[in-house]
Amino acid sequence: MTKAHADPGRERLKAIIGGSTGNLVEWFDWYVYSAFTLYFAPHFFPSEDRTAQLLSAAAVFAVGFIMRPIGAWVMGIYADRKGRKAGLSLSVTLMCAGSLIIAITPGYATIGLAAPALLVIARLMQGLSVGGEYGASATYLTEMAGKDRRGFFSSFQYVTLISGQLLAICVLLILQATLSEGQLDEWGWRIPFALGAVLAVVVFYIRRGLAETKSFENAKKDGTPQSGLIQLFTKHPRETITVMLLTAGGTLAFYAYSIYMQKFLVNTSGFSREVASQINAVTLFIFMLLQPLAGALSDRIGRKPLMVGFGIAGVLCTYPIFSTLATTRDPILAGALVMVALVVVTGYTSINAVVKAELFPAHIRALGVALPYALANTIFGGTAESVALLFKKAGIEQGFYWYVTAMIGVSLIVYLRMRDTAKHSQIVED
Repeated sequence: MTKAHADPGRERLKAIIGGSTGNLVEWFDWYVYSAFTLYFAPHFFPSEDRTAQLLSAAAVFAVGFIMRPIGAWVMGIYADRKGRKAGLSLSVTLMCAGSLIIAITPGYATIGLAAPALLVIARLMQGLSVGGEYGASATYLTEMAGKDRRGFFSSFQYVTLISGQLLAICVLLILQATLSEGQLDEWGWRIPFALGAVLAVVVFYIRRGLAETKSFENAKKDGTPQSGLIQLFTKHPRETITVMLLTAGGTLAFYAYSIYMQKFLVNTSGFSREVASQINAVTLFIFMLLQPLAGALSDRIGRKPLMVGFGIAGVLCTYPIFSTLATTRDPILAGALVMVALVVVTGYTSINAVVKAELFPAHIRALGVALPYALANTIFGGTAESVALLFKKAGIEQGFYWYVTAMIGVSLIVYLRMRDTAKHSQIVED
């Protein structure tokens, strides 16, 4: 009997903490790009028009999402065949390399078109990493969690995802407080990318020491078919389409309410970059604390009520929230409105990982969770900023509010029609 099986409670807690810590650093590296876009965009995309600069940087952000389905495909199969731990270690290695490239790449004024080209390469590497990270970490946390607390423990994937985003914003706030505006514009924005690369190296060694999940070990012993793209779409088409559609509205809402919100507060509402960062930091911290509460609630009442609640509230509240934010100059009111939006999307973020994992058997779970999610995330989440800025540039910014509302409505239909995965889970632990 292995150590993991001899002391399952202690090993489970160690694994969840270790997996979550690594997930935090992964997402810190990913979100630093978004948090510091306002500072580094002029270095890579020279222009007198701030919206044009942000649009170029957002396009590169979206380009990173192109690699996420590829990463989900390749690394999802890798995690299904070689183990969840191996997949997690590989993903953080790629993230480290991408962050390091951004940290040391000279600007457009020094090396010309090579600067944005290297930025694109770095984001492609990070997209490959995150594409594999989501499936591997979601699968790992849900398989290690245990049946009765699966919603609670799996919610820590978004706790650490939000923590990574929050840490990126906190680093921004610290640099804003300690460096002058000129220093931050000139070279200070490179610091968080260098920090992310260093932290990723630390996480690599942490992940190498994690225990493998019992579900993966059992699947290997049973001699079940190997994970693969053809098998996913031919043997599990309903589950694959379900993951894509339930993700579409949720991921778009998340990126609209959190990632794009910082730029919206500056570029549309008219707040300073510092005030927008402060609003984002406070609301994200509260949002982070809500995740395990909602995850625990799903263990008691099921996953479906939370997703349906998000769908209904998202359809009803998205337009009023954005339209009011566009005209307010009161930071307290702006923070309250952003918080309402984040409370709404908690019904999706807190449990989406466990819902997807519970749809697939162990031998194809990492791929099944990662690939359809990555496809929907690329199409809707990765393009959220670009679509919003294009609507703004065209003078019809309200079109973006309706777009988000409509996609949440599409996902709501899926939530209403699907079975509650808490009662019909494919995760077998014994």
